[in-house]
Amino acid sequence: MLYYLFKYLEEQYQIPGASLFQFSTFRAGMAILFSLIIATTYGKRIILFLQKQQIGEIVRDLGLEGQKQKSGTPTMGGLIIVIATLIPVLLFAKLDNIYIILLIVTTLWMGVIGFIDDYIKVFKKDKAGLKGKFKVLGQVVLGLIVGATLYFHPEVTMRDHTRTIITEQFTVEEVGGKEIKSTMTTVPIFKNNEFDYSNFISWAGDGAKEYTWLIFIPIIILIVAGVSNGANLTDGIDGLAGGISAIIVVTLGVFALVSGNIFLSEYLDIMFIPRSAEVLVFIAAFVGALVGFLWYNTFPAQVFMGDTGSLTIGGIIAVLAIVLRKELLIPVLCGIFFAESISVILQVGYFKFTKRRLGEGKRIFLMAPLHHHYQKKGYHESKIVTRFWIIGIMLAIITVVTLKIR
Repeated sequence: MLYYLFKYLEEQYQIPGASLFQFSTFRAGMAILFSLIIATTYGKRIILFLQKQQIGEIVRDLGLEGQKQKSGTPTMGGLIIVIATLIPVLLFAKLDNIYIILLIVTTLWMGVIGFIDDYIKVFKKDKAGLKGKFKVLGQVVLGLIVGATLYFHPEVTMRDHTRTIITEQFTVEEVGGKEIKSTMTTVPIFKNNEFDYSNFISWAGDGAKEYTWLIFIPIIILIVAGVSNGANLTDGIDGLAGGISAIIVVTLGVFALVSGNIFLSEYLDIMFIPRSAEVLVFIAAFVGALVGFLWYNTFPAQVFMGDTGSLTIGGIIAVLAIVLRKELLIPVLCGIFFAESISVILQVGYFKFTKRRLGEGKRIFLMAPLHHHYQKKGYHESKIVTRFWIIGIMLAIITVVTLKIR
């Protein structure tokens, strides 16, 4: 909103300093500052409200050290993240930008699903919460909305590569690429680090590319559901999901900065995505909200994010990666989420397999998800979280480096 206000003031009254709001980097700086203030200042009030309403976590006895002391800790703290993200975005972002609209819809959509899940757990005293099929349905619908919008919306484009040509006068000129509709995405090792989803269907003939959406949209749905559930599984000990998510989102912020700037993208020889620079404002607000939330969520946690936070975080990260055309880097960048999800899949699968074959279920890990395995081994949760953060930083660095691997 302030962007439009200061744009009007600059055009009509030439007020000094109003032009600063035309720069996405300035508005991103303001967004992260505001979100930090909101999360740290009003976060405490939200925690006190949750305590007053007796919205506390019901902890099952899993035999983990320090687990019983967590019982009654306020949950639904994801509201802090949602509020501290959306208010700065509404203040400082261009609200007519298609990517900002998608991210706001994602935040609200996943926030509502997570809130319903937490509400059932707390007020209906049902630890299972919202039935899994309804969670998956919500993720599928969001993936369908995101995939269809990115495929069909006319403002979702990329810039074709600049080409060097020889003119009729035998001079060498560089011809700037045009904005084109494309399902191109970023992938390491491939030539130019790019891959087109239409390659999956191009074998069927020239006209087959028109039906690329039949491949593209289901892939987007799988990514949204996968990352959202991965973040949900990672949220198990104090500060883990919030810290890992902040590292991931900062990395995506680097991608937004270079992919949304024509000069930086050309210098680094990476894909330029028109209008994606505005995503940096959302990312800044989101990072500020996550870091502000960690003020209260690090050990010993004063509040848990609940599914209101974890499902929302996962959904936003997935959509950010897709918007910036870095979704195929998710297995590396979100490696912690991936490992946590795989540990659960392996644990459940192996248990069922051995029970069917041997009559007694066996386990690969002492407990899944993976962070509980290390708790069972006797590691303090602060040490587990810190080491997972370090691994997350290493994965973030590797992700950035892969852009130059051809």
